Amino acid sequence: MTTRDRAPLGSPCWADLLTSDPEASRAFYAGLFGWEAQEPSEEFGGYVMFTRGGIPIAGAMPSAGMADPTEASGPDSWSVYLDTDDMARTVGAATAAGATVVAGPMPVADLGTMAVLVDPTGASVGAWEAGTFPGFLVLDEPGAPSWFELFTRGHADAVAFYESVFGWETDVVGDTDEFRYSTMRGPGTDEQLAGVMDASSFLSEDEPSRWSVYWEVEDTDAALARAVGLGGSVVDGATDTPYGRMATVQDPTGSRFKLRRAPG
Repeated sequence: MTTRDRAPLGSPCWADLLTSDPEASRAFYAGLFGWEAQEPSEEFGGYVMFTRGGIPIAGAMPSAGMADPTEASGPDSWSVYLDTDDMARTVGAATAAGATVVAGPMPVADLGTMAVLVDPTGASVGAWEAGTFPGFLVLDEPGAPSWFELFTRGHADAVAFYESVFGWETDVVGDTDEFRYSTMRGPGTDEQLAGVMDASSFLSEDEPSRWSVYWEVEDTDAALARAVGLGGSVVDGATDTPYGRMATVQDPTGSRFKLRRAPG
């Protein structure tokens, strides 16, 4: 388990779901991960906070609450937000590096400031400058996030973008056509916080580059069966890897995410 006061600069600090059926999403994720689904906030357009043991773990936004739900993230999908301590600088650097700003920057009461970008390789990613709300503070425990990964057709461009805009320090894990992968380290540490996968060989023509969230579970196979029982579907069945037993799930409204049981 990892606990912290806030996310390392530039790293994933929050994830939320854009959903066309908030009630179905509340029931599905509460049943799957044991999350508590708080009541929708009228102040924030019906935004729902999911908590785990009373601690915020993820959010959900009804697409009906947005003027144009396809503008920011596409239909029914999970979004990943990266921490910044200077939103104006981040948005300016992102624009200069070829990103498109599709939402924000906008203050969210005293909680912080958000923006949504599309990086130069076509992946939607959020930016969050914390005020009173730092994002999730627990990772690597059942029901909490355990990894974040960008699938992109433009691996080198993506790595350069996140290095220049979000200050990433990166390591090359693999650099062949069969496996091209880089990881982001916490500033000044050896802690691995996110990955960038060259997905050009397996993303279909109609699939955009995208960020994905891995949620830690006690038993990948049991969680996969539970997801199906709750109305989800299997995209990729459970597989053993050097990084744990993993599977890809689609929730009842079409959002994809990953399950992971860490090795050991």
